[in-house]
Amino acid sequence: MKLSFLEPLYKQPGPFASAYLDTSRDSAVEDPDAAIDLRRRHLRDTLLSEGADRDSAVTVADTVGGDTDIPGPHGQAVFTAQGRLVLLDELPAPPARDTAHFGALPDTMPLIVQHAPGIPYLAVHVHYGGPHSTSAAGTVGVEAEAGLWPLTKVTPGERLDEEFPVSDWLRAAERLGRRLEGHARRVEAEIVVVAGDVWARGILVRRLPALLGGRVVTVEGAGESEPRRALLEPRLDDLFRGRMAAHDRALLGSFLAQRARDGASDEGLSAAVSALQTGRVKALFLNDHPESPLRLWVGPEPGQLALSEQELRSYGIQDVREERADAALARALVGTRAELVVMPERQLRLREGVGVLLRYAGSASRA
Repeated sequence: MKLSFLEPLYKQPGPFASAYLDTSRDSAVEDPDAAIDLRRRHLRDTLLSEGADRDSAVTVADTVGGDTDIPGPHGQAVFTAQGRLVLLDELPAPPARDTAHFGALPDTMPLIVQHAPGIPYLAVHVHYGGPHSTSAAGTVGVEAEAGLWPLTKVTPGERLDEEFPVSDWLRAAERLGRRLEGHARRVEAEIVVVAGDVWARGILVRRLPALLGGRVVTVEGAGESEPRRALLEPRLDDLFRGRMAAHDRALLGSFLAQRARDGASDEGLSAAVSALQTGRVKALFLNDHPESPLRLWVGPEPGQLALSEQELRSYGIQDVREERADAALARALVGTRAELVVMPERQLRLREGVGVLLRYAGSASRA
């Protein structure tokens, strides 16, 4: 997963206030606005207790909870730099708990994890309930949405919504297929999910261009979704659960192959730090451990990180401080334009939760 969406954040000088909040508004909470307001005040107080300036704490508190038009479970991530709002992002799922942090580095790893697995896709829902014949009266309705899963849960992608006479459906499906190909190309969709009436969708699937035909997965059920939520969201949830993006699977394949032959890969925090210091990381593999106590020492620049204060100072860096390891790693990855692959521990347990794929083969340092 590329982390370029965080580049504008790291271009800002700190210190940073970071906050994650459950902003769901559903029937499970009697008065969601009152609940959000209570959590908003708690976040503000937490930031002040961590040493945040009042502007930062108030900006965070005033920003969160403004997503009143998004239904269903979700959350928000808010970041300020020197008291100014620099990033506001919707979270596809509520955070496990509300958190607030004030420090030299933004706490971005929870946001990064919510962007995973980052699967580009095209969803198509074909609406029709009449006789299975092109001589029938009525229309075939088609909704389509191209996007990146799971972000489209709360940030809808490019959408198409049209109707066609049943009598023209054979020709219209071919024309529509070429348009859908354009949508798929723009997001580099690796899968095309099609739902709806079996007869009508079958006609469309058989007329899709070759580029899309081999990527089609049909799913059953109506697949209805709420406004401002992903098209076919319940079906996509089932389909993508536990799945990696194809690009990340390729990176993982390279990591495992090179590890097997003792090549350009390694594990452990020391190996990751050493490679990031010299900009040699192609991709970092991470078991997400938000409770991890691991810490690193950092300087002002992304590649300035080390296991100890003494090591950083030995490089002539004077402005050093200790930070959470995941926050330091995230900044270094963005600064060196390396990629991150979030790996569930049940799929691959890494030493100290970290694995490194280098940009080129060579001797890998051992932790």
